[in-house]
Parts: sequence; C-alpha cells; structure tokens
Amino acid sequence: MLKQKIIKNIVNITLGSLIILIIHSTSYGHSGRTNSEGCHKDNKKNSFHCHSPKKKENLKKEYKSFKVIDGDTIHFGNIKYRFSGIDAPEKKQICELENKKFLCGIFATKALKEKISNKKITCIDESVDRYKRIIGECYINNSESLSSFMVRNGYAFAYRKYSKKFIKDEEFARKNNLGLWKMKFEYPWDYRRKN
Repeated sequence: MLKQKIIKNIVNITLGSLIILIIHSTSYGHSGRTNSEGCHKDNKKNSFHCHSPKKKENLKKEYKSFKVIDGDTIHFGNIKYRFSGIDAPEKKQICELENKKFLCGIFATKALKEKISNKKITCIDESVDRYKRIIGECYINNSESLSSFMVRNGYAFAYRKYSKKFIKDEEFARKNNLGLWKMKFEYPWDYRRKN
C-alpha cells in the first residue's frame, strides 16, 4: 500500500513537472531575455520580434521632423531608418525612358518626399544593420506602409534577399507598368555590386 502511494506521488510530480515544462516552452521558444513589452533581438536571425502581437503596437515610434535621404532611407535627427524588405535606386543610378537618361534614385527620393509631405510618420523597429541604421517599417497616418507604397507604385523593388513581404506589391507595379517598370533600369543591388 505504501509502495503504491509513493509510486502515485512520483507519477503526479513527474506529470506536473512535465506540464509546467510544456507550458513554459510553448510560451517562449527560447531562453532569450525580453523587454517589458515581451520583445527582444534575436541574434541568430539578426531580427527584432515580440512574443505578443498585441504589444507590437506599443513599439511604434512617432516622428514629426525628418529628412528623406533616398527612396528607402529616412533620418529623424540622428536616428537613421532603412526601410525593411525593399530596395530603391541609388541617387547616382541612371535609368532611361524614351531615350532620355536621368537619375532614377532622385526620382524615387522625390516620390517618397511627396508621399510623406507633412504627414505624421510612425515606425516599427525590426533590427539594426551593419551601418548602425535601424531596419524597420514606417507608416504615414499610422496605417499606410511607405515601403508598400514605394514598391506598389514602382519607385522601389521587393528586396527578396531579405524579405518576401512586398513581392505582391512589386508584381502589381510590374504588371501595370508603373514607375521604374516603364523604363530601362538596373536593380539597385546589381548597380551597387558594379560601382
């Protein structure tokens, strides 16, 4: 009788421990430290993510004064943002439309400046690149993605090497012959590799 009680207690303790272990491992798939919003940088994937989707909204940072650097980069004072998942032409990059050559990087930069105008910008940080720029997605009016706008209107390209997020926007621009898709161009990553 005593032996059965001991075995029953051991089984209950083991099952209880196992349940606690399962609950803990499904809540957090790793042992990384998180901030108060449940977010952290994943060093293996070089990304920033949150364990609670509700908390991600709290990570939006709002900016009022900014400087558009090019079609995929904005500075807010000394804070540098590079839009994640897209790549826009470099400022000195040349495109051709109807036998006329022009700086398509300036074309993309101007489009971004006009889109933002004097609207409120919010951004969500995703990671930091080797140039110490914040990689993230920025929005106007708290809802419209600037990255999506740039790619969907043909001013930038889906940067498939790093993200699949804007491929449908690029397909739309290409299908409708928008922006850079109606001219001769070189992909920005090819241009940078050669120059």
